[in-house]
Amino acid sequence: MKKTVVSGMRPTGRLHLGHYLGVLKNWLKLQDEHPCYFFIADWHALTTEYANTEILKDSVEQIMLDWLAVGLDPEKSTLFLQSQVPEHAELQLLLGMMTPISWLERVPSYKELKQELKDRDLSTYGFLGYPLLQTADVAIYQAELVPVGQDQVAHLELSREIVRRFNHLYGETLKEPQSLLTEEAKVLGTDGRKMSKSYNNSIYLSEDEDSIRKKMMACLTDPARVRRTDPGDPELCPLFSYHKLFSSGDTIDQINEECRSAKIGCVDCKKIACENLLQYLKPIQQKRAELSEKKSLVKAIMEAGSVKAKKIAEANLRKVYQAMGLTN
Repeated sequence: MKKTVVSGMRPTGRLHLGHYLGVLKNWLKLQDEHPCYFFIADWHALTTEYANTEILKDSVEQIMLDWLAVGLDPEKSTLFLQSQVPEHAELQLLLGMMTPISWLERVPSYKELKQELKDRDLSTYGFLGYPLLQTADVAIYQAELVPVGQDQVAHLELSREIVRRFNHLYGETLKEPQSLLTEEAKVLGTDGRKMSKSYNNSIYLSEDEDSIRKKMMACLTDPARVRRTDPGDPELCPLFSYHKLFSSGDTIDQINEECRSAKIGCVDCKKIACENLLQYLKPIQQKRAELSEKKSLVKAIMEAGSVKAKKIAEANLRKVYQAMGLTN
């Protein structure tokens, strides 16, 4: 049975391999199976970047280009910008009237991010209340499924609690979203840590060949292979993870055997991995280059998606007002 799926992504600029393999590939599958609403969460970006808003416009454009380049289809999915559907904020306000502050303060990422981003003042209502906005994001479309990784389950559980409290107070009005656990592809950055912009170890979907080659040739390998003649262990080599993701089965087997017997050096191994990665990215980058020449079309797609999303959001918000005994 088809169920409504909602998910979003904060606009932080160009997307990297981790975004594609960890999130977007799953979205591509979902858009063929369910009605999907995928939005660029520019209001969520303000919870931490409220003093740096000049980056948002370009970041929104870059993300939409990446989405379309990898194959998200506006004929199958509703692709839109969060701030163009103000009903999200309106529902957040209404939900905030009945949500205990203690519920928001116990969200795991609340204290973690405050510690991690010490260079910013996050003692704001917006940062404290972003889980309410997340709840509104999915509830405004009566989302039944929300694709999340294991680390995001606690966030969605809070949304479920808020919806249950609303329905208890005002009658069954909002659907309680269910988590759709997705298996996250383990994508390592060039330094062996999780690929992340904050670590400066990412390879971007739109990155040019020369830049990718430089990064791949600097990629960490098995630290035990000090000399070319030293045998290695591919399972301890960050580079080998790229072979697992982008090389053929025969190549993976060959690299595995030749690394362990020192028949291949790290430089040659890197070259093979790089070429296979470039071939993998080629169709995505070609489509992105074409779309970059049609920015008015990309903007129109986002605006049309926002109009479509707004119609659904307006209808569901009216139900909320009626349930609460308000006039809208």
